[in-house]
Formats: sequence, structure tokens, C-alpha cells
Amino acid sequence: MPARIVLVRHGETEWSATGRHTGRTDIPLTDEGRAMARALGVRLAAAPWNGLPGATVWTSPLSRARETCELAGFGDRAVDRPELMEWDYGQYEGRTGHDIRDTDHPGWLIWRDGVPGGEKLADVAARVDGFIAGLNSDHGTPHPDSTTMHCADHDVVLFAHGHLLRILTARWLGLPPEYAQRFKLGTAALSVLSWEYGLPAVEIWNDTSHLDPA
Repeated sequence: MPARIVLVRHGETEWSATGRHTGRTDIPLTDEGRAMARALGVRLAAAPWNGLPGATVWTSPLSRARETCELAGFGDRAVDRPELMEWDYGQYEGRTGHDIRDTDHPGWLIWRDGVPGGEKLADVAARVDGFIAGLNSDHGTPHPDSTTMHCADHDVVLFAHGHLLRILTARWLGLPPEYAQRFKLGTAALSVLSWEYGLPAVEIWNDTSHLDPA
């Protein structure tokens, strides 16, 4: 099992900047999003991270996550994992919550009401549960260049998406997936999941200090 799971939400896109639900649409980073990713890379290259040598690096294959990974300096050792793709929002793809509540579903809340034509929250949670189970197994998850990958006692770095990472965090803690609503997560934010007295814990959450010009 991993010593730590380092979570990175992708940098800003045009849709994230305007609050539009971005599931499987492959929206690229904005120039600001690319600057965010580079700033994150500078932080992770310095102490105490020191580039996270020996860490296993996985990324969502969607370009906004993959480019964030590459600009942060981890692209040469990252492996795409489709399980890390964002929630499929179905008919609500590309729409803001405000628009949905105004025109389709007054009082709509994604964590309670879901998305028509997309993934159910329970299905996203099941996808995440399978991924976590692979991390915590004796042999980790198969790597394309070897028969097994042993993940015990070293770090894992995940480049992925806001809702997906929030759901993963809830499930890491053993909480129902709807508790992910309570974990706000900004673009290019850094978070760390680890252990406390043998139990899954949150060590760092939604840290964007590397984006502060000061």
C-alpha cells in the first residue's frame, strides 16, 4: 500500500473558470492553467518534495490532466489510467449549476440528484473503489512494462479532476461518496492522503500556496 497519495487537480480551463461541468469533453488548459501547472512543478521540485523520486505517477488520459502532469515535470514517468477520468455528466456536460437550477431542476445538487444520461455517483464511487483496492493490494496495479508493480511504502501521485478526486478522498476515508461535497478543491491544488495510527487520513488538503505570487 502507498505511504502517501499525492493528489493534483488539473490547472484552469476555459470551462472550469466559468463553472461549467467538464466531464469527458477534452478541454485544454488556458494559458493561466499552464502557468499554474508550472508553478506546481517548481514547488514539487523543491524541498521537501525533491521531485518525489521513486513515486509512481498516474494521470487521467484527458488532456487537461495529462498536460498539467507534463508541465509539472512528471510526464516522462506518468501512466494513463482511465479510472481517473472525471465523472461523466451526461446531459449536463458543459452547463453551469446556476443554469441547470434555473432551467431544468430547481434546487438541483449533483451530489443528491445526479445527472441525466451520465454516470451515477455510485458508479463513480465503484470505479474509485476498484482503483483504491489496487493501490492497497500486495502487488499494487499492473504496469505495462512489468508483470506487477509493488506500491507498498512509497508515494503515488495522481493527476486528475475535481469531482473525481473529491470522491476518491471520501472513499479513502471510508465515507459515503456524497461526503465528497464537503471537500472543496481548487484548480492546480495539491492534496495528500496518508495514514494516522494505521487508519486512512488527510494530511494536506486544497493547498494552492504555490499559486500565490508572494
